[in-house]
Amino acid sequence: MAIDERFLEMATRRTLLGALVAGFVAPRLAFAQAARIASVVVLYAGESEDDEPAAWSFFDEMRRLGWVEGTNITYERLEGRGEREYVEGLARSAAGRIPDLIYATTTSVALAVVKQTASIPVVFTSAADPVATGLVASLVRPGGNATGAFQGLQDAEQTRFELIREVYPGLKRFGLLLDRRSPDSQQETTHQVAAHRVGLDLMTMKFTNFEAVAKIFGNLRRAGIVAVGLTSSYTLIARRREVVEAAMRNRLALIGHRSEWAEVGALMTYGAEVADAQRRSARIANRILKGVKPAAIPVERATKTELVVNQRTAKTLGVAIPGSVLRRANRVIE
Repeated sequence: MAIDERFLEMATRRTLLGALVAGFVAPRLAFAQAARIASVVVLYAGESEDDEPAAWSFFDEMRRLGWVEGTNITYERLEGRGEREYVEGLARSAAGRIPDLIYATTTSVALAVVKQTASIPVVFTSAADPVATGLVASLVRPGGNATGAFQGLQDAEQTRFELIREVYPGLKRFGLLLDRRSPDSQQETTHQVAAHRVGLDLMTMKFTNFEAVAKIFGNLRRAGIVAVGLTSSYTLIARRREVVEAAMRNRLALIGHRSEWAEVGALMTYGAEVADAQRRSARIANRILKGVKPAAIPVERATKTELVVNQRTAKTLGVAIPGSVLRRANRVIE
């Protein structure tokens, strides 16, 4: 009888202990099962080798906000290969993966994605005004499944022309390379107005297929043009190394709107700071991954400006960058 009583007491203790342990562990198991890794598809215009470093600020800000790759978030990178014809398939592939969010690094890619899906949240970093391109209904109320940040900077075009006049004081004519298929249809008019304000005649050269760019540069050089402005274009930014190489063969100084251009050999760039726009996009992505609908998040405008000068290119072209320009530069590539 004593043995049975001891056995019963021990069994009762085990039952109580088991219940306590189960009560302690169960909520944690439920939390572990509930927690899941967020999935994000990142779409690049060109090759990942070039575009991944250029998007570093987005990933860095996401880490700062607590999103650690491989721990609570995964990124699947898809490349646009610099071919506009490939964009539609790229967007379809991204939507087909049904991720929690798609991050589009250019306007053209973002436009292609929203045509493929109206439900998957899309965050973009755009060089063009997203309202003018039809990406969102308005900056305050995007109205769909896309929102993000853009690098629209008032009077940026005129400032670029003023800078190039400082570098080339006697300049009268300036070339402009324009992509006919760019979603930003206002580019030519904006540049024409800005050029005339500083006393420059603009020679606009348009292309449809990338293969025409090298020929255009040759024609510009034969026409006596020494400096060319680069406009917002999926194809141009995605294949920027090839663009710079073709320009250098014709000894043309390139002036762009994004720092990536100076980094691969353009003479200089001036515009909204790309890193600022990317950080803003990351903060928007963070809110969406935490449950906020894209339609409820206003599009943000990057406000910081950035002037980058490539001294290596200047020396190759035999151009002396004035001290007034160098002192204004946020970064000088030696």
